[in-house]
Amino acid sequence: MRGWRRPDWWVGLLALPLAQNTWHGPEVAAVLAVSATALFARQRWAIALIVIADLFLLPTVWPRAFLGGDLASRCVALVTLAAIVPGVLAMRRAAAVLVVMTGRRRTHKMCRRVHGVLVALCVLAALVPLV
Repeated sequence: MRGWRRPDWWVGLLALPLAQNTWHGPEVAAVLAVSATALFARQRWAIALIVIADLFLLPTVWPRAFLGGDLASRCVALVTLAAIVPGVLAMRRAAAVLVVMTGRRRTHKMCRRVHGVLVALCVLAALVPLV
């Protein structure tokens, strides 16, 4: 059971109690939990949804980990950030799945482009809370 070794299924559960902001973190966390369940069922498309949900959960979690709050919410946010790392590292696989999902031919060039877009989304998600 390869899916049980990945911590994606509990990333969403950790982020659910955090307060909402404009990015609606609990809703994204719920999508992440459901998509991790789909990954357990060996649905290939779920890895793309997990990576996108991780990217949208990032602006909700990292400010709580480093910019303020009480000790309990900081600890939960730090654990959630650590659990997001495997999802972010799976961006290359998610890029290949996203290319197939869009109906395009899966070439190295197309996968690199989609991967670049995902990396740009990651940078944007990290910078949005600073604005």
